[in-house]
Amino acid sequence: MTPNHHEIGIGATPELSLRVSIATLVRVLFQHPNNGELMLALERKATLREGEDGRTVKIKSQPFGGAIRILNLNALGNLLGDFHFDSERSLVEQDFRIFIRPKAWSVLREFCLKHIKLDHDLILETSPRRELFEEFAETLGVNLKSEQYGCGPITTFVENEAARTGNMYARGILTVRVYRIFEASITDSSLADVMLKGSNSLSHQNLCELAFADAQNGGRGAANAILALPWKRLQGVYQSAPPAARDLPVIFDGNQLDVTVSAMFEEIAAPRYQRM
Repeated sequence: MTPNHHEIGIGATPELSLRVSIATLVRVLFQHPNNGELMLALERKATLREGEDGRTVKIKSQPFGGAIRILNLNALGNLLGDFHFDSERSLVEQDFRIFIRPKAWSVLREFCLKHIKLDHDLILETSPRRELFEEFAETLGVNLKSEQYGCGPITTFVENEAARTGNMYARGILTVRVYRIFEASITDSSLADVMLKGSNSLSHQNLCELAFADAQNGGRGAANAILALPWKRLQGVYQSAPPAARDLPVIFDGNQLDVTVSAMFEEIAAPRYQRM
């Protein structure tokens, strides 16, 4: 129990049945070191899964970013009453991946929309900096420095209609979401060179092997890398796609792109996203 006697547990219950994810997504852009072409950097993720046909690795690419952290659990408890995290990992990290009463969603949504737009909010983490630094370290082995990029908010999207999540800790559970979208422009040309080389140096097969090795070493069976794609050409794919197709994963140059990639193009995002 918290000091205010709100029950903060783990997992769904008959009452706490709606999963809510509040996250930042970052449009990471850099110029191609050789020709100056604008490139979009994504996180390429390999995840080992157990199925009827045995163990397989699924690879998808998605924007940098992730769940924001809840900085003040009592404030959320005062708003919602009881709530549960979706996993032990989310509880430990205080990641905003929680189960709530479905009727509380509209109140929580408005609360989050207010707070995630504030600088240095005391209740919710509002900067993508932590996630960006962690993911550059995971995908490139690089300690990203503040002077190597510029970053600012672009827009906010709400996904009001619950959709099943592919998150490995809550796979298949119906989830509603709020995404705060940022743009990070890489200004360090040497870092841009490292990013491009990192994208070109690791094949899908290499990434699959790393995920299997991680599982054999007692890990989650996961491996991450960076993927750099030409911004204008990718933008053209989403512009020419029927709106309904943007709600589905897109295959681009042999890479499966997560549905959240469409949110990088705020004017042509998938219909599932309501711009706020």
